[in-house]
Amino acid sequence: MDMKRIFPSLFFMLLLVAPTLWSQAGPPFQTDDPTPVDLGHYEFYVFGTVDGTPAELDPTGPAFEFNWGAIPNIQLHAILPFGAAVPWNNPAYAPAGAGPSAFGLTDMELGVKYGFLKQTNHRPQVGSFTMFEIPTGNSTKGLGAGRVWYKLPLWAEKEFGPWSLCGGMGYAVVPQTGYNNYLYGGFLVKREISKKLEMSAEVFSHAREGLATAQTQASTMIDAGGYYHFKSPGLQLLFAYGHSIAGQTENYGYLGIYKTWGKDKDGGEKNAEQATRIAQ
Repeated sequence: MDMKRIFPSLFFMLLLVAPTLWSQAGPPFQTDDPTPVDLGHYEFYVFGTVDGTPAELDPTGPAFEFNWGAIPNIQLHAILPFGAAVPWNNPAYAPAGAGPSAFGLTDMELGVKYGFLKQTNHRPQVGSFTMFEIPTGNSTKGLGAGRVWYKLPLWAEKEFGPWSLCGGMGYAVVPQTGYNNYLYGGFLVKREISKKLEMSAEVFSHAREGLATAQTQASTMIDAGGYYHFKSPGLQLLFAYGHSIAGQTENYGYLGIYKTWGKDKDGGEKNAEQATRIAQ
């Protein structure tokens, strides 16, 4: 698969549809969005994920995510994850995917989402979501990179009626032996089925991430899932599963519980379901 052709094509498709669409993305999907949490509002997730290739299986869970609308148009983000590294020890992938299995704290994630261009009738919202991966995991056991590394994406979103779309591209900088700097990107389409259920599908691609990772080769995946809204305001079940359609064989899965809450600047309690739709 020629990643030099795939990523420009992905970005061009986003530019074609962005003027007419809107979306929420992020968990449970790999495509994210540029919309920060509203000022004075909060999000909390408890979740588990799985990402596996023929070289290695990397499940995560339990993991805890917290987002805070700290100042206008800026969201602070943190994830504290526990997980495992399960190499398959397949000689076909040597020296990748070799060694004993391990479980424990993996690398913590800190981030800042900045929505610098707001949506209008004629343009999408655009923003960045810079992330810092902190080396809290034991790198000798394969639970972390052993050094701080970064994700530098740009995302765009727009909506119309019950349909929505979000997408963009990013670049990961991983200054560590056995890891590559790599491009990634995706776009996601979502439809509101009812007041309780939203369903989505995404196409997500990444280049080679390095021999120290499960993603030793480039892969393009299709993931599908959704959001189920409970009666309790702001409480949702998030779920997704996907499989590669090109490149290295890869599976992706996500299951989690999400809660949003907070007050507007005027001191009033904002409807949590509206908050969910604005900043997920």
